[in-house]
Order: sequence, then C-alpha cells, then structure tokens
Amino acid sequence: MPNSILYHNPRCSKSRQALAFLESQNTVFDTVLYLKVGLHKNEIKRMLTALYANKAITTAHDLLRVNESEYKESQLDASSDDESVINALVKFPKLLERPVFINNDVAAIGRPLDNIANILLKN
Repeated sequence: MPNSILYHNPRCSKSRQALAFLESQNTVFDTVLYLKVGLHKNEIKRMLTALYANKAITTAHDLLRVNESEYKESQLDASSDDESVINALVKFPKLLERPVFINNDVAAIGRPLDNIANILLKN
C-alpha cells in the first residue's frame, strides 16, 4: 500500500481543492476514487488508525456524513462502534466525509484544507 493516499470525490469542491493543493506541493500520492471503486474493510481500518493517530477524529462516527439518506438507512448514531461504521462505509462509500488524506501513518479530513497541510509538515 502506498505511503500517501487521497480519498477523492471529483464532484466535491473541498476534495478538488485538496487534490490541487497536494499537486502544487509536488506531493507523491495515489488517488482513490472511492465512489467508483468502493471501500474495503482493511482500507477503512487503516484510515481510522491514521486518523486516530493524528487525533483528527475521536470516534469512527466522526468520519461519516450524517446528512446523507444512507446514514439513516444504516441505522447508525453517535454511539455506533467502529465495526458498525466500517460496515456502513463498505456498503455506502458515499457516507465517507471527504476528502481524507493519509500520509504515512497519520491522516486528516481536508475540512479545512489546513488539516492536510499540517500533516504534510509533520512528515
């Protein structure tokens, strides 16, 4: 697995901003179009581990877009455990808060974009 990955949705302005920023910094990374290819449990677990390591989230639930209809369909709430969130993201990748950038062993959600800039500075 590559050291740096951007989980990207081209239709999202914040995700496009993150992509442009990383390219402007000459960052070497892979882009995952997760809405096309889906998300796998191991990817999400790595993402969660890296987000926790950066203290970017306090619970797996923080990684979810709670205003999507799929969120209600998944019957999740703020007390949902990591495994429930992982299963929902596998089934409904649209629930992933975006963009997510993993750099080595830390990750950030690119809202605001400074979150991504900060993890580039750390590594």
